[in-house]
Amino acid sequence: MGFARTCSVALVGVDGVVVEVQADLEPGVAAFTLVGLPDKSLTESKDRVRAAVVNSGGEWPQKKLTVGLSPASVPKGGSGFDLAIACAALGASERIDPRVLADLVMIGELGLDGRVRPVRGVLPAVLAAADAGYEQVVVPECAAAEASLVPGVSVLGVRSLRQLIAVLTDEPVPDEDPDEPGRTDPLAGLRMPGTGAATGMQSVGAAQYDHGHDLADVIGQLSARTAVEVAAAGGHHLFLEGPPGAGKTMLAERLPAILPPLGRGESLEVTAVHSIAGLLPPGKPLVDVAPYCAPHHSASMQALVGGGRGVVRPGAVSLAHRGVLFLDETPEFSSHALDALRQPLESGHVVIARSAGVVRFPARFMMVLAANPCPCGRFSQRETVCDCSPSAIRRYQARLSGPLLDRVDLRVEVDAVTRSQLTERGARGESTETVADRVRVARERAATRLTGTPWRTNSEVPGRELRSRWYASPGAMDDAERSLERGVLTARGFDRVLRVAWTVADLAGRDRPEAADVTLALQLRTGVPRGVPMAIGASS
Repeated sequence: MGFARTCSVALVGVDGVVVEVQADLEPGVAAFTLVGLPDKSLTESKDRVRAAVVNSGGEWPQKKLTVGLSPASVPKGGSGFDLAIACAALGASERIDPRVLADLVMIGELGLDGRVRPVRGVLPAVLAAADAGYEQVVVPECAAAEASLVPGVSVLGVRSLRQLIAVLTDEPVPDEDPDEPGRTDPLAGLRMPGTGAATGMQSVGAAQYDHGHDLADVIGQLSARTAVEVAAAGGHHLFLEGPPGAGKTMLAERLPAILPPLGRGESLEVTAVHSIAGLLPPGKPLVDVAPYCAPHHSASMQALVGGGRGVVRPGAVSLAHRGVLFLDETPEFSSHALDALRQPLESGHVVIARSAGVVRFPARFMMVLAANPCPCGRFSQRETVCDCSPSAIRRYQARLSGPLLDRVDLRVEVDAVTRSQLTERGARGESTETVADRVRVARERAATRLTGTPWRTNSEVPGRELRSRWYASPGAMDDAERSLERGVLTARGFDRVLRVAWTVADLAGRDRPEAADVTLALQLRTGVPRGVPMAIGASS
């Protein structure tokens, strides 16, 4: 009789549960039994592990082998348990000293030839192991850089089971080819159709996406440019409405580049989500810039908020965590999919309930909506060239529900570019670098004010805290209070105007909002001109 145990990690969303992998070897008819709520892919690990051990030069025990995954009440899935199961079986057969395995956490899939293949979610799995007190983890060599992002954990990256056996038994470590000939990206197999990649769900960092783009390319649009700057400085949601070709998409695409780099904690949050989705770029284990996600308008509710059959995958709202979610042609999205965004917009996370359990993903993102004013796109309060009937315009605009729009801080009408604006030489606005500097300074002012609180930007601060702890100048909120009394603003809208006013004050370098800051916030919220200049920190 032989017994050995080691550990691995089961992921539930971005949270991990350390699982003890126990192997028991008893006399009897040769058999391999796996217990502990394994799913189909985990059940198939029996054949992968057996072939990997034999092809690595080991001898498979011809006895009754039982492998248990504890706690048995936690559902487990995926191929990331292969390495731990193989080592536990070899420990039970005394090929490896069981005492060496007891304090190790092992994560990795085994190929039939014994190679250790990468799996999704290495970073959140190692974070869970570190939180549980484990200090040594074994991962595929190509994922070692990702695992090393967790402080206080010793990471061993291996290319094959043969190498790991040699390390654990103090034998000479054999040389292994780094990868299969002709294959440049060892993580390519993780990017499966329908799981986040190649479906419009992949997120791209600002530094990659904005290559060759600059805010100076946007012609005119002073109001929209101001709204983009305010949105970036405070993390506010933005709605751009205007005719085709006015620059709505150009503005949204350039927004991530004016956001400041992610902090260490934010980078780990974003990287964990992208690791689970299998979207980490090769050679760059840490996502340190704001992600940008722009799904097509045919995306389903599950594609936006997360879900799927079997293993629940993060949706676009989670892939855009700490970054930008851009919904171009917003009225063309399913109304059910759009309304599903209402809860994540308020809470900063999304909870997906299934019969097998409940999964929670982070979803603190900036939402940017872009829409035409009518089906033909030419409707305007100042123009009469629209061919749509009033009823068609009402139906088109009604596709965006009132409760969803009430959660949007900034609503700006983007005017059509005129001939003089387009042909004027030297008519370039401020560059991305210039605006990004002002955004960075404004965020630093807000961070200093919010020191000691769980909030990082003005958009995250609850309204009751703004009203009770940080006060605007005397009389500054009079216009907003009158708008609330007349029903122009809801209670939620009033709080959002106050948050935007604080952001405007931060951009202007003021210690607290004044009447002009609140008026500009109201103008950006309602779209009604109130006689204040739209430019902040720059001439128009």
